[in-house]
Amino acid sequence: MSTIRFENITKVFAEANAPAVDNCSFKVAGGSFVVLLGPSGCGKTTLLKMVNRLYEPTSGTITLDGVDIRELEPTVLRRQVGYVIQQVGLFPHMTVAQNVAVVPELLGWSKDKIQARVRELLTLVALPPDEYCARYPSQLSGGQQQRVGVARALAGDPKVVLMDEPFGAIDAITRSTLQDEMLRLQRKLKKTVIFVTHDVEEALYLADKIVIMREGQVVQYNTPLEILTHPVDKVVRELVGADDMIRQLSLVRVASAMTGLPPNYRHNVEHAKSTDAKTKLGSQPGGEPTVDCDDTLRHALSLLLQTGAPTLTVVEHAKTESGVEESTPVGLLSLEQIRASTPGGDQAKPEGAKGKPGPKVPRGSRARRCQGEAGPEGAKIDRKSEIVNLKS
Repeated sequence: MSTIRFENITKVFAEANAPAVDNCSFKVAGGSFVVLLGPSGCGKTTLLKMVNRLYEPTSGTITLDGVDIRELEPTVLRRQVGYVIQQVGLFPHMTVAQNVAVVPELLGWSKDKIQARVRELLTLVALPPDEYCARYPSQLSGGQQQRVGVARALAGDPKVVLMDEPFGAIDAITRSTLQDEMLRLQRKLKKTVIFVTHDVEEALYLADKIVIMREGQVVQYNTPLEILTHPVDKVVRELVGADDMIRQLSLVRVASAMTGLPPNYRHNVEHAKSTDAKTKLGSQPGGEPTVDCDDTLRHALSLLLQTGAPTLTVVEHAKTESGVEESTPVGLLSLEQIRASTPGGDQAKPEGAKGKPGPKVPRGSRARRCQGEAGPEGAKIDRKSEIVNLKS
């Protein structure tokens, strides 16, 4: 996982009346997903392209793991940086397998290693290799082409992945599916990702942190939670729709509001198993309905209302080495905790009226990954730290 630091970056194009990027400084923690958000012409793509030296800054420094990128040969740097663009950019005369293999071939990998990597990545992006390896780009849908573009960007196992509005030209249904796939890939691979978009909902849905840009400057840089609850000015408030709490129900993840399992949870489950062999479908032993940690609070609220249950058991789904999918309890979620996640609610006291903090999640546990964990620099990376308001 690589850290990128921007220090006083300015870019002025010839004959321009104003800088395209104006004195931007911020740090992207290793393994985090950072979104550059703003209107067209605000400088986000220009800033992105300076990371792999497609543009050179007029002044300032960009470092990758503490090394000034100007000290690296551009071709060497670009082989460490995956790049995905809106137009995909697949070579039309090459098959899917040949497109994905471009960078590994440049790196001098063996044929066996390249073939294995191509098959691994196509499987990872949900394109069965036996079916897609021999196809040409013209034989793919727009969404399939974009998946191949992502696989190609990951082929050389880069430290950093740059994505310039990669889903902008795709229909809404396919776009939503690809966003979910992107989250799945990021959880698995933990790459450092910088992602450009002008779509606010996409930014809130995907980002660990968001850089909001305006007229070439960084206006605000923080987690989605902080930006929604503490927008720096009226323009940012209107941009992110900080007052539209109902819409945000569909963006906030269960993991951002749940608490960890209580110390006696395992004992209670075992007791429930021994006393009640019949449990409800989609429930934990004892009858509590379950919800996935990556589901939205809107879905969780619907389950609470439908079942009348006081609490949902939050689970994380994963496949074992044998390919069997299993679900592991990682936390609990109640209506009070959803309320505690609203503006004016106390994030540190998720049990609401009693004012008690929820139980801590054991370090290194899978639950900790769901709730968010500190990166190498100590910055908390909380997947989907969005916020919603549930009015009584």
